[in-house]
Amino acid sequence: MKRSGTADLPLHYGKVPPWLYERMSILGLSIVEVILMDYGKDEVLRRLADPFWFQSFGAVMGMDWHSSGITTSVMGALKRSINPNSQALGLYICGGKGKFSRETPLELLQIADKTGLNGNDLVKASKLSAKVDNTAIQDGYQLYLHNFILSDNGNWSVVQQGMHESDGTARRYHWHSENIKSFIEEPHTGINGISRGQILNLTASEASENRKGILEISHTDSAEIMSDFARLILPNHHDVQASDVDLKRLGALLYVTREQQPQNFEDLLMLEGVGPRTMQSLALVSEVIHGAPSRFKDPARFSFAHGGKDGHPFPVPTKVYDESLQILKSGIEKSKLGNSDKLKTLNKLHDIVTKTEKEFIPDFDIQQVIEEERQNSWRFGGKTVFGDAQKLSNPKPIQLSLF
Repeated sequence: MKRSGTADLPLHYGKVPPWLYERMSILGLSIVEVILMDYGKDEVLRRLADPFWFQSFGAVMGMDWHSSGITTSVMGALKRSINPNSQALGLYICGGKGKFSRETPLELLQIADKTGLNGNDLVKASKLSAKVDNTAIQDGYQLYLHNFILSDNGNWSVVQQGMHESDGTARRYHWHSENIKSFIEEPHTGINGISRGQILNLTASEASENRKGILEISHTDSAEIMSDFARLILPNHHDVQASDVDLKRLGALLYVTREQQPQNFEDLLMLEGVGPRTMQSLALVSEVIHGAPSRFKDPARFSFAHGGKDGHPFPVPTKVYDESLQILKSGIEKSKLGNSDKLKTLNKLHDIVTKTEKEFIPDFDIQQVIEEERQNSWRFGGKTVFGDAQKLSNPKPIQLSLF
């Protein structure tokens, strides 16, 4: 098992409003398309199998950065936008929440008929991954969501989530076919959820002898204690605090996008005329596309792209969101025609931010950054599930220094 970690996932109820869901679908598809063009299908599957990247991906799309709702909403938005384009993309998403999870076997068999893949093997993989997380790992979580993502070359990932019976918290499990050697010995790429100390895990490699002994008694696989996970702690507080964010990385990003100009960087001339606020969003979107795995340890930072639907850290700036989508979609279309300059520029933007980080010393109040965003939210078409952001009658003056 690639132990990519656990995370606390407070359960959030409620639906994603249509105005956000539409944008999530477009942004999700666009990000996947760029990853496909630059890195290939297997990299998309690897990213989805990384619990840290997945949480950051959901945050940059405008979902609540720390909640379990990211799983359902992101996978729903991706299935909606990717499946109509599956033949061109070479990617398919099956399953979903509740009754839709039970449709996974039929969906896989239908895809197998179209692609020539072994449908029975795919169905077996889907059922075994669910069986392991529901039964072989006895951690108190009952699965209610199962998504099986596969490519037309036969590789796949699984993202599934369970709810704890007693307190309504959630745990997300990630699988990746690339790392699978056995379904009964350390098959996961990562498990996200509330840490509850020692849990019963029938898949640990250390449980090999235990499994042999229990097999003699009951002909079933067994378990030992699961430990050893890197832990991503996602707190219960809804607001974004300084402790949730890598301030050096956030500060460098804000400095580059707000205080520098594209003409100062020859590589960014393609973005000249783009406002600082949109540059901020594009830089974070570019990091989700091009960033190394180590850069996703603080998912809260990615909420500074498009806020959150509940208003934390600030309302979703729909005008900024739409401008980011337009630039990204335009870059994708031009790239398909042989002109990839704009997409390369987005990559350069990420490179410039990461280089700036090396010399950047953070000396700013993150709450002032958030307050500034909230005061200007009405200018950017700010929206939450509670309604549109309003212009403040007596805004507090803010003196923000980033460097």
